Amino acid sequence: MNVVRWDPFRDLEEMSDRLNHVFGRPAVQRERGKETMTVADWSPAVDISESEREYLIHVELPEVKKEDVKVSVEEGVLTIHGERKQEKEEKGNKYHRVERSYGSFARSFTVPDGVDDTKVTAEFKDGMLNLHLPKSERAKPKAIDVKIG
Repeated sequence: MNVVRWDPFRDLEEMSDRLNHVFGRPAVQRERGKETMTVADWSPAVDISESEREYLIHVELPEVKKEDVKVSVEEGVLTIHGERKQEKEEKGNKYHRVERSYGSFARSFTVPDGVDDTKVTAEFKDGMLNLHLPKSERAKPKAIDVKIG
């Protein structure tokens, strides 16, 4: 009978691998108990804010070129597609860890009622995509004077 030393972290790693498998993500590869390099799926971070005139969506897209991003609005859904391409490995360089994620991504958001989806505009600068979703005239709040008589 072999004696195996109990490692509580091994159980956590196995659970993480199982969850990654369920959600269709690649499992973290390990070699002799140590992580090897993997390339993970990624999804850009997004902030959404609202003013009286519009909704504003800020999307972080570092190292993504403008021509690699497409934005569409169809049937009340705004979709952002794109790709962050991995740099070519240079001869003679040996990577020990790659934690930045590469590949295609897609983010979709339901456009709120009252947005004029024919007037959506986009700006791309310094790795930030800013989407302006203007509210239609009927959606803007109006002040109503109430007279007490």
